[in-house]
Amino acid sequence: MTHYNDLRALFINCSLKRSSEPSHTQALMDVAASIMTDQGVATTTLRAADLDIPPGVYPDMTEHGWPTDGWPEVQKQVMAADILIVGTPIWLGDKSSVCTRVIERLYGFSSILNDKGQYAYYGRVGGCVITGNEDGIKHCAMNILYSLQHLGYVIPPQADAGWIGEAGPGPSYGDDGAGLHNEFTQRNTTFMAWNLMHMARMLKDAGGVPAHGNQRTAWDQGERSDDPNPEHR
Repeated sequence: MTHYNDLRALFINCSLKRSSEPSHTQALMDVAASIMTDQGVATTTLRAADLDIPPGVYPDMTEHGWPTDGWPEVQKQVMAADILIVGTPIWLGDKSSVCTRVIERLYGFSSILNDKGQYAYYGRVGGCVITGNEDGIKHCAMNILYSLQHLGYVIPPQADAGWIGEAGPGPSYGDDGAGLHNEFTQRNTTFMAWNLMHMARMLKDAGGVPAHGNQRTAWDQGERSDDPNPEHR
């Protein structure tokens, strides 16, 4: 029987609200988190709005004029996780400004290499959860999932889930039970959670993504395709 109890998942909620306020996005993320927890996955959730995260595309923005930066501590949790799930509400048809900042800060670490000479995020899987009461689930998911794969994350099938209810002003996920029993939303959230676990299990068992043809260190030494390093000919 497949087990998942050696996996770690990090949920980053990019709601505009701090954790002192209820979050519709959190309510849906909790569905996925509970599925993973039931399988033994160690899950952690961060509310990005609670944290001191300045804008920028460098690992530590205190080295670029900012007095403080809480992101390096977040980055440690990102690197400790086999699974990353980014959650965001929809505003004006797009992901939140907080989510944009989180993606930018993730990008700031993407040039770091692992011990195989690959980019640091290789061997990890990513997904996203979207909520709101206006159109934009697929648009936000395309943006977030593209960004994660560009940084090196593996995106499994059906790696997004969301709820928008009826278009226009109306109940958000969890308001008076809205969406809690919606077949489409619950199915997609369940499939997403399992597919993330399946893919993370496969990657962990395989020792990550094979290190051939994708090593920055080899490329920098002059190797192209399967040609040997010209310095060693």
